[in-house]
Amino acid sequence: MEKQYKDASLLDALIPIAILIVLLGSSVYLFSDNSSYGPNQIALIFSMFVASLIGIKNGYSWKDIEKGIVKGISLSLGAILILLAVGSLIGTWMLAGTVPTLIYYGLELLNPSLFYAAACLICAIVAMSIGSSWTTAATVGVALMGIANGMGMSEAITAGAVISGAYFGDKISPLSETTNLAPAVAGTNLFEHIQYMLWTTVPSIILALILFAVLGITGTNESSVERIQEMQSILASEFDLGPHLLVPLIILLALAVKKVPAFPAVSIGAMLGAVWAVLFQSDVILKMAGDEGSHAIGTAKVVWTAFFDGVSFDTPSDTLNSLLSRGGMSGMLNTIWLIMCAMTFGAVLERVGLLKRVVSAILSGARSAGDIITRTILTCFGTNLITADQYMSIVMPGRMYKEEFEKRGLHQLNLSRSLEDGGTLTSPLIPWNTCGAYMHGVLLVNPLEYAMYAFFNLINPILAIIYAFLGIKILRVTPPGVEKRA
Repeated sequence: MEKQYKDASLLDALIPIAILIVLLGSSVYLFSDNSSYGPNQIALIFSMFVASLIGIKNGYSWKDIEKGIVKGISLSLGAILILLAVGSLIGTWMLAGTVPTLIYYGLELLNPSLFYAAACLICAIVAMSIGSSWTTAATVGVALMGIANGMGMSEAITAGAVISGAYFGDKISPLSETTNLAPAVAGTNLFEHIQYMLWTTVPSIILALILFAVLGITGTNESSVERIQEMQSILASEFDLGPHLLVPLIILLALAVKKVPAFPAVSIGAMLGAVWAVLFQSDVILKMAGDEGSHAIGTAKVVWTAFFDGVSFDTPSDTLNSLLSRGGMSGMLNTIWLIMCAMTFGAVLERVGLLKRVVSAILSGARSAGDIITRTILTCFGTNLITADQYMSIVMPGRMYKEEFEKRGLHQLNLSRSLEDGGTLTSPLIPWNTCGAYMHGVLLVNPLEYAMYAFFNLINPILAIIYAFLGIKILRVTPPGVEKRA
């Protein structure tokens, strides 16, 4: 006989969410920038136990809940493997001089007054070419953060520019996983989906570029030239710089364009970095090795360490030391800890029916196209907050709202676009979301600091809601099979 479960009430669903909001707010208040290094994890686990108790009250056993947790964590394993590979890649590319070379040439080419807008545009082009915001941030984004440091520019604004550009390119690239996932869930064509997204996406990135240009002009530091020259001089003295050191980056981008899965592609990039370090940075490696016996043993130890624990440099510049001394799988462990705790909380909410109850309450009373599209976007954002996973924020609302869009005569392109506007773009703004935690781990800027400067990610969902209520570019199907614009 199949076990019967009691339906969750709205109060049941809201209790763990309210407790989580209070605990996360307290975490930020008490621990500030350190809130993601343990306090947030405790808040998520405590709220998970509260949700579990409610589930047990409604007839679920701990075994049922545990199955949900295992399933939830398993969904994040792909992201965890990529994070570990990215940690190794950053470590070996620092050692190989690949990132220092990118920083050196970037300092040479980028004008401080146009830096933020240029950073956004560069990331947009790279992400559009390879279909990955994560890879863009871990490669070009890391270099741009270094360039910003050299120019005396704001790290928070730079991170916002990197994320804006990376997510714009990712969103409209046919190579992107989320860009393929949203139309698959909604039942629309990939290229029609991309074309339809342009109506909200292009105006949003234009507005974002204008804001970044204004910030660059008003925030230019007169001492930037001296800082740039000093950093370039130190980089040139510490590393053997040259275009040949960009080969690992070019190969990684080529692998991404060829749609090689992210984990093996990034791992190959990390291994190429190690080879390039041995071939072109022998002096750097010998300096790090110190008294390690033979040259071969010292080299092996330094390169091996770069994979799991990153690198540490001792240059005349403390700023440069802080920038370059990083990487390794160990540097990603806190991010992985946060992701696992967040996925555990989200998995319990889904397993015991609390998430579904919240969504049904949100749908109640939706009348116009503007109502349902707005609630879809807000649901995607809420799912990002609760489940901490970008893919869940697309799949779950997509499944739940698909039938509702059909009933109301709204073309499914409205749904697929809303899933991206509300799900894909808001994910890096949340510290405990897989995307927010990843960007924090790679760019070393807390999402709470860069969120207000991720202009594209903020503008696009708002613009999509405005379009919905004004009836701009809203496709209807009346009767089924015949579409017209509202």
